[in-house]
Amino acid sequence: MEKTGLFTLTSGLHSEVIPDVSEEGFIREITAAGADLDFCGDDFSSYGSHDAELIYVRTGGTENAFKAVFPMLKGPVRLLTSGASNSLAASMEILSFLRQQGREGEILHGSAAYIAERIAALSRATRARRRLLGSRAGVVGRPSDWLIASDPDRAAVRDRLGVELVDVPMDELVTEIRKGLCEAPSGFPLKSFKHSVNKNITLEAFEGALGIYGALRRIIDRYGLSAVTVRCFDLLAEVGNTGCLALALLNAEGVPAGCEGDIPTLLTMCVSNALFDVPGFMANPSRMDPSTGEMVFAHCTVPFNMLRDYVYDTHFESGIGVAVKGELPEGPVTLFKIAPGLDRCFTAEAGLVSNLSEKRLCRTQVLLRLDDRSLCRDYFLKDPIGNHHVIVPGRHAQEIRDFLEATA
Repeated sequence: MEKTGLFTLTSGLHSEVIPDVSEEGFIREITAAGADLDFCGDDFSSYGSHDAELIYVRTGGTENAFKAVFPMLKGPVRLLTSGASNSLAASMEILSFLRQQGREGEILHGSAAYIAERIAALSRATRARRRLLGSRAGVVGRPSDWLIASDPDRAAVRDRLGVELVDVPMDELVTEIRKGLCEAPSGFPLKSFKHSVNKNITLEAFEGALGIYGALRRIIDRYGLSAVTVRCFDLLAEVGNTGCLALALLNAEGVPAGCEGDIPTLLTMCVSNALFDVPGFMANPSRMDPSTGEMVFAHCTVPFNMLRDYVYDTHFESGIGVAVKGELPEGPVTLFKIAPGLDRCFTAEAGLVSNLSEKRLCRTQVLLRLDDRSLCRDYFLKDPIGNHHVIVPGRHAQEIRDFLEATA
């Protein structure tokens, strides 16, 4: 892991501060809590070369010193402050100046453990950006006809995320599938077709689903893709099967793979994978109770590596193919979605309360309880970003916002 650059601003009026920043008790507590710092002093010539960078405002009277180096600073500015020598007061003046200039910034202030974790989160955001730069996301077939509010701004996708969208004809995937090559995954121990709750899943259907996986794998290799979304409902008529099993496998193998040709949701999954090493569960909101903040999400595919157990069922709408009926662990999750123009992102933290098994929903079903129940009304019922949303384990709302700030 690359070190975090620590740049300093110190006023000569404060004789109480020791010359060696690394020996300062406040800094030693932060490094003891896990922060790995590169002490750059007051030389800002290397600013911008680290995973994360902080400006330690050691004392008051440093506001004009900051103003002098301000033209050298790119992106959001993070100010580290202690509880001594007017450090916090000066940082607040500096942050106000940043806001007046239309720039993003943040003061890191609090316990050593809190600061060390924020530093780690900021580093992860930068590394995620580097992981995405130059990647290629395949769009197999055009988006499904019902996705009328999900056209991406391709220039923004390339400029902000560094991701190139690559169009792949649906006919090319169908041709690969019809070769009849059943390819078993090498990186995931898959259960046999006998682990099914539906008698319509035969060995032939299961092998056909693995054939779709193999076909997508060949498409991914051919185009040099690191992610893919598929106009999957076309497969129902074309090959009499579904892509649910294939997408669950690809996601578990670290290749973000989405349904219905939904590009904004695929990009959301790419960001999740770059930040947290899991693409997340792409699901439809099925129903909600605004008075309690409870929401049900469901879909017929889910990354296998997010599950504690699973069985197979048929695809919900069509009753054919092989879908995944999975159980996700209860606990904290983050729900998010990036807008098609990348000019907006929704994030919400929640608790995964239980897994459901209802007949009139897609096969993997979870009940969430939002921390902020007002989002049911104010976001989902008044101003949503499309229908699909992505669920990832853990509380990550701030980290997602950090990442998107860094790409602005």
